[in-house]
Amino acid sequence: MEQCILGMPQQLQKAFRPPESCDFCREMREVPRLANVDPDEFEQNYAYAGGPAIVTDATANWTATEYFDYWFFKDIYETYGKRKKAARCQFFPYQTGFRNIHEAFDLDAARVNYEPGTEPWYFGWSNCDPEIVKILREHYGRPYFLPRGSENNAVDWVFMGGPGLGAHMHVDNVRLPSWQSQLKGSKEWILAPPPECYYSCNFLSVVVKTGETIVLDTNKWYHKTNVLSGEISITVGAEYD
Repeated sequence: MEQCILGMPQQLQKAFRPPESCDFCREMREVPRLANVDPDEFEQNYAYAGGPAIVTDATANWTATEYFDYWFFKDIYETYGKRKKAARCQFFPYQTGFRNIHEAFDLDAARVNYEPGTEPWYFGWSNCDPEIVKILREHYGRPYFLPRGSENNAVDWVFMGGPGLGAHMHVDNVRLPSWQSQLKGSKEWILAPPPECYYSCNFLSVVVKTGETIVLDTNKWYHKTNVLSGEISITVGAEYD
């Protein structure tokens, strides 16, 4: 199918989205936490059920929890980020006012470290440059619990920032369910069912801690995030089929 010339504003996309069956959230009272879960069990009970679920041990062997910080990413994007492929990747400034990823990685040390009197920051981006993907994936991999036949999306997402900020309430349009691993810091997820399910399903709130991975269908659940006090939050994630 050919792409439309004119895009539809996000609010109109929400207005015209087909109604969801509320079966995916009707019985959800709290977010289950899993460990050492078999991929077949995960596929049967969680992978395509809409979620959410949290796996507590998926990052156990990843070096990303040690290496990833603001300066690590800054060095990579100063080296590779001006390539045409990197320039085409999506960037989410949220409330920062940053125009692109290069501005985001041009902060002074005082602001990076949240010293008194500096402005807070939180931003995210898609990692669609194969060269950068290759470097980053040396430090993390496909989560062990994903269904054996599923494939990770070629594009990974990274979100990073400090306390009190996060993503606003929204619903995605990425078609597939996704996972997001909390490499550093901790982040609260506030989940709301779609409007047609308000009287059938619960609103949920859960804290994802360092080393934990949340899995859910962000095309069904409206969601917002809030970085909690303490260490800068760094997460990485992707969609899976």
